Amino acid sequence: MTLVSSTPMLKEARKSGYGIVAFNIHSFDMLYSVAEAAAELDAPVIIQTTVGTVQNLGPDSIVKTARAAAEKFHVPMALHLDHCTDLDVIIQCIRAGYTSVMIDASMHPFEENIRLTNQVMDIAKYIDVNVEAELGKVGGVEDNIVVSDKDAEKAVPAECKEFIERTSVPTLAPAIGTAHGIYSGDPDIDFDRIAEIASLVDEPLVLHGGSAIPEDDVKQCIALGMAKMNVSTELKNAYSEAIKEHFLEAPDSLDPRKYLAKAKDVAKELAKSKMILVGCAGKAPEIKEKAYSNEYKLDSLQV
Repeated sequence: MTLVSSTPMLKEARKSGYGIVAFNIHSFDMLYSVAEAAAELDAPVIIQTTVGTVQNLGPDSIVKTARAAAEKFHVPMALHLDHCTDLDVIIQCIRAGYTSVMIDASMHPFEENIRLTNQVMDIAKYIDVNVEAELGKVGGVEDNIVVSDKDAEKAVPAECKEFIERTSVPTLAPAIGTAHGIYSGDPDIDFDRIAEIASLVDEPLVLHGGSAIPEDDVKQCIALGMAKMNVSTELKNAYSEAIKEHFLEAPDSLDPRKYLAKAKDVAKELAKSKMILVGCAGKAPEIKEKAYSNEYKLDSLQV
């Protein structure tokens, strides 16, 4: 199975009441740790990269590695560009073979957000590439996008409905009180707002800032209609802490195969715990049957 668009898998997840985890990876062995976790649990998964990771590793190399992992482990796997504000980078990633992209125009006024989102939709809707947009402003730091607590704004339910009607965007990330990064206290999630938005739109909703949210809160978000949960900082920290621990215990052990293997195993176990939490473990066969019965490939995209 090659890389697939996340649209069908997320629609199926929302309809069936579970979630799919999207993991931000920063290296190729992190990508494989997530892919192996999905294979061991027979779970669909979304691999995400920030613009910074695209610039560091290169979109072509990322796509080739993700395709190899998808074909090796044979689970439904999408490759998503997270929080991108630059149309040229979005086009570059789609041409390389990304199957999902996020246009983040949430820092702009509502009408401008619609205009910029429609620019991406005009490209992606013809080639089965998922598009994600954001309404409101999720606080915290994601790559080079910084939103302070005072500037964070929750999404307006009626605007979510209008936004989807005017853009036909297949996935929407409404700001509902979560933040990027690790929380200093419990997040102030507005569950009533999620429920109201979900009652107005059928499209899968995306939970940003999914690192270290209390498990009961995650389950409630999923039950209310959040079909995709993003995990970035928690995975990155677990991976890095494993390397730090290796050198604290054995400072002269300089073989990268040893300390990277430890980091990869720790990241894999974290990824598995998140997949189990959102309920997608064991859902790969169902996703293949219901969402990808006629598997398509993105090898010959012309953008």
